[in-house]
Amino acid sequence: MMNNQPASAYQQDSARGASPVGRIVCLYDTILRDFRRAQVAFEAGNIETRVFELNHALTVIAHLQSALDRQRGGEAAERFDRFYEVTRAMILGANIRPAAESFRNLVNLYSSLRQAWQEVEQKSTAGSQESPAPATPTAAYTPTVPRMANSPDNAMDAPRGKWSA
Repeated sequence: MMNNQPASAYQQDSARGASPVGRIVCLYDTILRDFRRAQVAFEAGNIETRVFELNHALTVIAHLQSALDRQRGGEAAERFDRFYEVTRAMILGANIRPAAESFRNLVNLYSSLRQAWQEVEQKSTAGSQESPAPATPTAAYTPTVPRMANSPDNAMDAPRGKWSA
């Protein structure tokens, strides 16, 4: 675990000045950084750091999940909730039986979601000059829930595939 106080201070200052969607993008950046650090620790055989980084990612995901507005978010909030539940299980699996592919899968899933939020932020910023834009993603940005092996939910009706605008 490195001393990255200057980087942390910069991230905190950036988050304070960010829009609500920008803060979500920052949280996804944190999760992705945690996954990448955990993968490096796994490759180096550093169990303590791997577990620490994955646990930190779980904490950030729990924060995102607890902030979901299930009343106003409707189906999108339900899909985000399910996505977080499934990926939290994947992270716990990577903690118990780590494998390089587990880390790659997590990075790919959260990179796609981060990219979608980034697109929402860009549209919000561009739209704010013309008219106020909503600070939440539309149904087009709801996450695709990954399939887990041996899961009874493999037949979920959530769409599978890439993000679309």
